[in-house]
Amino acid sequence: MDVNVERLVTKMQEWVALYGLKAVAAILILLIGWIVAKGIRTVIRRIMNRAHIDGTLISFISSLVYMIVMAFVIIAALSQLGVQTASFVAVVGAAGLAVGLALQGSLSNFAAGVLMIIFKPFKAGDYIEGAGVAGTVEELGIFTTLLKSPDNKAIIVPNGKLAGDNIVNYNANPTRRLDLIVRVSYGDDIDKVKRILAQIVASDDRVMKEPAAAIGVVSLGVTGVEFALRVWVRTSEFGDVQFAVLENIKRTFDAEGISIPVPSPLQDGRVRSPA
Repeated sequence: MDVNVERLVTKMQEWVALYGLKAVAAILILLIGWIVAKGIRTVIRRIMNRAHIDGTLISFISSLVYMIVMAFVIIAALSQLGVQTASFVAVVGAAGLAVGLALQGSLSNFAAGVLMIIFKPFKAGDYIEGAGVAGTVEELGIFTTLLKSPDNKAIIVPNGKLAGDNIVNYNANPTRRLDLIVRVSYGDDIDKVKRILAQIVASDDRVMKEPAAAIGVVSLGVTGVEFALRVWVRTSEFGDVQFAVLENIKRTFDAEGISIPVPSPLQDGRVRSPA
């Protein structure tokens, strides 16, 4: 009995001598690796915060880096214990490749979302056109962008599709040029029409003085003479100024006896704003 106990004790001592130091080393690797991973995550967050990068992207990238570092730490700890990690790494790599191929559309949207968050072609509150739709940006996410249409519909656009198309941002600049086309009859006096249009523009304080308004004949149409009226306004007041100017043109023309010819079925309106 004593012999068996001695053998068991001897065997345990051998195991402790063989695996004890490896287990301690593996635990140290896990502990130090965990501390390093947390430190790297903190540094990344600080750097991205100083660069004023979107909080969603900061959280995603810092967490992703943390998980990647921890994966290497765990593999290193298992290798220290004598576990064969080569096949494990191969399986993980193959699984990652399969997942990447299956989610290549999502990864494309992710990459596009990251680029748009970094370069900021638009921000929440901007009215944009892109990917065949238009609306006010409600939220720019990692994979999709949420727009609100003028009639209050929610439009969810994949970032890959949005980034791969032309993006028109109507709020990117503080000012915009308002272009209007006004049609009058051939019998009306051109100078009088120009003078009236200039007075209408000058009477609206929202129309900028510089750059100066441009008024001139742009076309001799089938039903009348077409004038181009081009003025600069603040972007936030674009729609209000457009409505007010068109209304004042109609009221003033009626009062001054200037006729607006009726368009043919193929023409789009008496007074119109070009697309």
